[in-house]
Amino acid sequence: MLTYPVSTTRSEKLEMIAVLKDRLLAAYGEQLLAIGVYGSIALETEGPYSDIEMHVVTKEYHSIEDLEFVYDKFKIEIGFHDKQAFFEKAKKIDDAWAIKAGAFIHVLPVYDPTNLFEQVKCLPFEGLSSSAHRVMKEFMVGEPYETMAKIRNSYHSGNHNYIPLGANDLVWETAKLIGLANHTYYSTRAKTYEESVRMKSVPTGYRELVQFVMNGQLTDTETVYQLCESLWTGLNRWMESLGLNYRLTKLPF
Repeated sequence: MLTYPVSTTRSEKLEMIAVLKDRLLAAYGEQLLAIGVYGSIALETEGPYSDIEMHVVTKEYHSIEDLEFVYDKFKIEIGFHDKQAFFEKAKKIDDAWAIKAGAFIHVLPVYDPTNLFEQVKCLPFEGLSSSAHRVMKEFMVGEPYETMAKIRNSYHSGNHNYIPLGANDLVWETAKLIGLANHTYYSTRAKTYEESVRMKSVPTGYRELVQFVMNGQLTDTETVYQLCESLWTGLNRWMESLGLNYRLTKLPF
């Protein structure tokens, strides 16, 4: 009996991708514009337990639902989009831009007679310069600010159970901001932290806390709390240095 997830070679993954391509073409035929693989397989950095992630682009609007399933030895994700929706998704600038952009920039074409994926690879950068700062301010209010408030509540109540989780949340949220500020996407979610610390613009305190998170050194909640405070101070000063004041001086109504 197999113990899942199952180890597979690149050759086995590519064979499964070829089967999926043939099945998709047989099922949807002329509706299809392109089929491509993204993620670690497209980057040729996959491991033996990596899943298969695929874009399927259709000519017109459709009601085909995305699929995520385990078949045989493979975990497979297939996203269906019509061309317009796919292009819009590639251009979307939000707090997860640095995490998601690579899925549109690095695509291994499986079926692409019109070179659609070559057209798409520049779209994640379209509008980034004009939107990144607005997104960063909105995200700062919606996520890191609330996370720091929860960390402080946990510390001052004497119940420190949330502090390790809060530290994880705070560095992940800061990594997203770092990607946006540097207009740089991460090659893969798994390498977000190690790539973020090498970027040019990074808030003070981030590298110290992220090392604790990466090494799993979160049991000393007093130290972790102080590192969170240092990062929070650095994060606010960093935002100010970028000209991003997210706090209002008067009520909006």
